[in-house]
Amino acid sequence: MRMKTVSILLLIFFTTLCAMYADSDFDLDLDIDPDDDFYFFEEFFIQEDIMSAMSEDLSMDDFDDYFFDDFDDFDYFDDDFAEDDLHDSIDPLDFLAPTIIVDAPSFEMRTFNDLFPHFPGVWLPLVYSENGLRHSFSVNEYPVLYPNPDLDINLIERVMEADPSHLIEALLVIPYTDREYDLLDIFNALGRIENIKDYPANFNNNEIFIFSDSHRIDNPQNRIAIPDPPPSTWLPASQTMYLRLREIYIGNLFLRGDITVNVHSITYSMTNFIDVRYFFIPIVRTERFAALIYIEPVTEGLLIYSVAGFYLPSFFADRMNLTPNINRRIEVFIRWITDGLRL
Repeated sequence: MRMKTVSILLLIFFTTLCAMYADSDFDLDLDIDPDDDFYFFEEFFIQEDIMSAMSEDLSMDDFDDYFFDDFDDFDYFDDDFAEDDLHDSIDPLDFLAPTIIVDAPSFEMRTFNDLFPHFPGVWLPLVYSENGLRHSFSVNEYPVLYPNPDLDINLIERVMEADPSHLIEALLVIPYTDREYDLLDIFNALGRIENIKDYPANFNNNEIFIFSDSHRIDNPQNRIAIPDPPPSTWLPASQTMYLRLREIYIGNLFLRGDITVNVHSITYSMTNFIDVRYFFIPIVRTERFAALIYIEPVTEGLLIYSVAGFYLPSFFADRMNLTPNINRRIEVFIRWITDGLRL
């Protein structure tokens, strides 16, 4: 009884299979290599997709036009079918995500009045002069330059962290000549340390070179000279460098320079990481000298605002002509920055 049942089931299976094979609308390829199991399944599922499409009154020719337009060189059911056939026949660019274009934010250039509102008009000629406006004062006195408090240009507060005894502030606007300068121009100008020594200062109507040598050093522990890097093509958010300036009066001056880039401006801060000595006598202790230079391109020109502070014992301060000496060094740094922009 059991044998009879099995025989009947086998007969029904082969009868159905032969009927399907004889049907001209059913194009199932049964010429399958038993060693090609992997390819068999791929062929089978592709044909099932075709059958599904045909069941919705879509002819084989219409289906080719609809789905396989880009498969002209692809034999769908050849014996050598492989996944590579698909990749070789499809242009990968057809499947790339569309290009997304994001506009970089643009910022309107600010004006001098935006940075220094209510600035006394009688001082403007000094600001636009070659040497700019400068003001020296002691810690018990007050500055005369007050940037807009809403812009967070707090140079005075940062310099006061060094607990200075003497301070000097400077403000200068250099009108544009051939073009406006961007922040990358300024960043590269601040990186040309080897050029500082090339700028003189005025002394009794004569020009003297305050610094006989200037270069970068590797780090505070390894003070070997290293060359300036080539101009940058991109603008980092910040950078730290170490430099040695050889002063004609006090010898080596070792400084750490920190560049900070903001949306509209660049701030360059310098502080001594070794005592400043005069004939082997320390006159400015480590980190008791601080200078900050704020640089921003404004509509009127390149604005440079600087505050420097240092602590000097009264014994030395009383015997030194501080104001002109500091002014001369500020002059060198301003020339170094502005001339560096023209290189």
